[in-house]
Amino acid sequence: MELPTVAIVGRPNVGKSTLFNRLVGKKLALVDDRPGVTRDRREGDVQFGGLKFRVIDTAGLEEADEASLTGRMRMQTEAAILESDIVLFVIDARAGVLPADQPFAELVRRSGVAVILIANKAEGGAGMSGAYEAFGLGLGDPIPFSAEHGEGVGELHEALKNALPARDEDEDEEDGPGGKALRVAIVGRPNAGKSTLINRMLGQERLLVGPEAGITRDSISLDWEWRGRRIKLHDTAGMRRRARIDDKLEKLAVSDGIRAVRFAEVVVILLDATIPFEKQDLTIVDLVESEGRSLVIGLNKWDLVADQPGLLKSLREDCTRLLPQVRGVAVVPLSGLAGEGVDKLMQAVVGAAEVWDKRISTSRINDWLSQATQRNPPPAVSGRRIKIRYATQVKSRPPHFALFGNQLNALPKSYTRYLVNALREAFDLPGTPIRLSLRTSSNPFDKG
Repeated sequence: MELPTVAIVGRPNVGKSTLFNRLVGKKLALVDDRPGVTRDRREGDVQFGGLKFRVIDTAGLEEADEASLTGRMRMQTEAAILESDIVLFVIDARAGVLPADQPFAELVRRSGVAVILIANKAEGGAGMSGAYEAFGLGLGDPIPFSAEHGEGVGELHEALKNALPARDEDEDEEDGPGGKALRVAIVGRPNAGKSTLINRMLGQERLLVGPEAGITRDSISLDWEWRGRRIKLHDTAGMRRRARIDDKLEKLAVSDGIRAVRFAEVVVILLDATIPFEKQDLTIVDLVESEGRSLVIGLNKWDLVADQPGLLKSLREDCTRLLPQVRGVAVVPLSGLAGEGVDKLMQAVVGAAEVWDKRISTSRINDWLSQATQRNPPPAVSGRRIKIRYATQVKSRPPHFALFGNQLNALPKSYTRYLVNALREAFDLPGTPIRLSLRTSSNPFDKG
């Protein structure tokens, strides 16, 4: 399982590396009274009172020209923030809140990442006035802390426990002979044939099926093996528009289905091939894309329409037109009842998981960026051309890229769509959601 990530950020010399060493239980990070000792991101795995996560020590945040060493260190830190599930924002409680803390607090707030505010160097009650000042940063209640002496560790543990992402009960299972189980959720409108398909996969009538819509009321988890690979299948209740759901039990079932989507690695959206791409199908795709899951579209009941020439090509064209946010998603015809197309569906599922988990080196991304911006330069705003200087992949699952430059908040949506489509094509990322974060320089001396 991929561990959640916690980044330690703040001004130089506030005690970030001392906190990093305390969390990992080793003196991995160089510590010195001089500011700016840490330059590159340093990572370590933490087991902290039953909590497991990856921690990143970052360079101190300072305003600087992006071309300078300090500016490049800042970009590395911003990338670490985007990569994280939680940010530990550290201030020096003895120095109090300085003017330089404010823009970086704003940077962390804008990132949308959960924040825990730590007022470090508050040992023995020292610096409590500085800790109280930290309320003004708008990052929540500060934890008075001493990374050097271990004071405040209990409060930090409680805050991390509340902020870390929820873990599925299946995620702690040890890998079996077939490796870690790939979690696959089967979703779709009522009566799309989800339970029939899963019964066919399992080779037994494990799930109740019938012509009535809405038989499945729970998200049911089932273990399966395909070509020696462990699969955990989640059958879900049919999803209908909220306005048409009156029954309280069905509302709970749909909620359980959404939870299955969030814990899945691949979501198979099952469409009825006789009436595909209904409005509700498109809504379900939007949900899966917004949750950042990889996806495959299965055209079920294909045996009922297989005699229509050119239909598959036409439906794939419809998919490209109606679902541009997942351009290139695999569309697989199948019949759960007849057992046709299941193997091709699973090949597409495994392929989608590999694309979703893909990592691309920063050098390749920046070579692509140079070519993409030369081919189609960003527009000018008020006579000043937008410049994209640097790009990196900050996460996978789904692929998430960060762009750094000036005036990026003025980039039109049409240009960001161009960049996303160009990334898809250049790095072979069909069908997966792609995230793009734009980080604009706030340096007043950077004139581009």
